[in-house]
Amino acid sequence: MVRINGNYLKLPGSYLFSTIAKKVAAFSETNPDKEIIRLGIGDVTLPLTPTILAAMHTAVDEMGQAETFRGYAPDLGYSFLREAIARTDYQKRGCAIDPEEIFVSDGAKSDSGNIQEIFDNACRIAVTDPVYPVYVDSNAMAGRCGDYDKEREVWTNVIYMPSTSENHFVPEFPKETPDLIYLCLPNNPTGTTLKKSELQAWVDYAIKNRAVILYDAAYEAYIHEDDVPHSIYECDGARECAIELRSFSKNAGFTGVRLGFTVVPKDLVVDGTPLHSLWARRHGTKFNGAPYIIQRAGEAVYTDEGQKEIRGLVSYYMENAKVIKDGLQSLGFEVYGGVNAPYIWLKTPDNMTSWDFFDDLLNRANVVGTPGSGFGPSGEHYFRLTAFGTHENTKKALERIRENYR
Repeated sequence: MVRINGNYLKLPGSYLFSTIAKKVAAFSETNPDKEIIRLGIGDVTLPLTPTILAAMHTAVDEMGQAETFRGYAPDLGYSFLREAIARTDYQKRGCAIDPEEIFVSDGAKSDSGNIQEIFDNACRIAVTDPVYPVYVDSNAMAGRCGDYDKEREVWTNVIYMPSTSENHFVPEFPKETPDLIYLCLPNNPTGTTLKKSELQAWVDYAIKNRAVILYDAAYEAYIHEDDVPHSIYECDGARECAIELRSFSKNAGFTGVRLGFTVVPKDLVVDGTPLHSLWARRHGTKFNGAPYIIQRAGEAVYTDEGQKEIRGLVSYYMENAKVIKDGLQSLGFEVYGGVNAPYIWLKTPDNMTSWDFFDDLLNRANVVGTPGSGFGPSGEHYFRLTAFGTHENTKKALERIRENYR
């Protein structure tokens, strides 16, 4: 008799952004004359840059010639891309990361959901709260999270580390000892981050407790402050306890192209087994490699011209972040983020629930954001807006908010 994975039945409702999409669709159906401005999902709006496009066109032409055609990509990624990543993202920052420790994939979301597969189901996970939902959901699908408490909106076997204004969004070390620690910095959704000394403390904690840190650095390109690390490998000892995940989506606009990578140092050993070899086995078994055309586009990101162009993309979105943050603060909102990340995290007015404010903002200003409670229990009474819209729509959204929330 066929049986399903019962862990899927424990998942609460639908995925956060699916719920948002349904609500927006219902609103549009009853209000077809209303123009909706979407500042909810963290999807980019600017097109790919000229250098990246040129690399893709060249690669497409190569695929049309027998002499330069390529089939399956190497499981772990082409050496030209892995070497460019190691040289620019790590070695230039003093991080001793070798190209062989880099695994190219189709995006950080895939890797952040799949990385848990190489760990035993008895492992206890700890997550900053609020946090990107995929971390918890993927572990719940594997049966690692216990049961879902609908009343408290928490998983019974997950260690939540609250990150709120009360602790300045610096999570405290948990009272219970975790095996796997998820850190997303700069943080999605709060837009806040840690100073190097604060991140070093987490590395020291992981080594002391023989835990592994799963470090999501998808937004590192948005870091502007000098004392904020771009990689966990800037911290002493991180090669012995940390896996880092990165993406091309938000820095180079690859949300519709799909490319990312994960770093697993060869020094990272659990129960006598190098995690590098385990992830290589999993990666090679379940993934046939990112397309050649896309990897050539990724390589172009690391050229001098490519680096200049993506800095322009980041600056564009951070201008939006400043518009949103300054505008909300002028209206009296309590606002965080928007300095080292393209996300603005605000307290809901009048102590409204996150979903009530979502509905209120949609109905009154026709602006879509993301309810903070969708990112974890500590996200209740908070709300996320993204800076990934166009300048025009961002300014228009703020004007609507100003008119409705004076």
